[in-house]
Amino acid sequence: MPQATIPTDGRRPVPYLNAKFMNSPDARALRILAEYLEPLGVFRREKVRDTVVFFGSARVTEDGPLAQYYRDARTLARMVTEWSAEFPDPTRRFVICSGGGPGIMEAANRGAADANGKTIGLNIGLPFEQFPNKFITPEFSFEFHYFFMRKFWFAYPAKALVVFPGGFGTMDELFEILTLVQTQKLAKKITVLLYGSSYWNEVLNFEALVKWGTITKEDLNLFQYADDPQSAFDLLKQGLQIHMHAEAAETPAISKSRNPLMPGGA
Repeated sequence: MPQATIPTDGRRPVPYLNAKFMNSPDARALRILAEYLEPLGVFRREKVRDTVVFFGSARVTEDGPLAQYYRDARTLARMVTEWSAEFPDPTRRFVICSGGGPGIMEAANRGAADANGKTIGLNIGLPFEQFPNKFITPEFSFEFHYFFMRKFWFAYPAKALVVFPGGFGTMDELFEILTLVQTQKLAKKITVLLYGSSYWNEVLNFEALVKWGTITKEDLNLFQYADDPQSAFDLLKQGLQIHMHAEAAETPAISKSRNPLMPGGA
């Protein structure tokens, strides 16, 4: 946050350099806008076109009881990054993005770093667990105060979502994306993978939602399961290639894109 300068001539500092004002309720709209504009500017400068988002528990460790999920997330992120590096497109395609913290988030950023790729961390200040991991590309390490602005940057550039075992936060992000896809609020194709079918089938009973009539049978097609990095990569690659083909086929005269990351986006 900007620090207020000490006036030497009796004048107040301009508002955006007045820390007291910028931290006040009156400036909340400016703080929210800043959490939109800062990532937007960085992504435009760095030509980040779209992302593959990894969600999962912050409590998974490399040597703990769920270590296999850590290793698999790292491997899968590396595979996606290596594949995306093959594209001749000058923009950055399918950049690995995580919540920026430890656990599965760290594993995803670490896997992208293993492949010498740039990788995004959308961190948020929490009372526990949430500190930026060391594998995030420095210029792509963002800090948020507002959950909803962080969620915007998870959803907007994402072309795929990989959800590893996690708790409340992971499920919150999963169901928000599924709701956006189900209600057709995302004007794009997005691939959603639930990694670890034994975990997800035990903790979430989607079939019961169909049984009780709260979702349709067709809604089960909004996501797929994967249980190993190669299977997950194959599904991601298939979905992302479909997206690229559909994007290439769009008529450029009147663009339907509202992507602010691309030239001409509104």
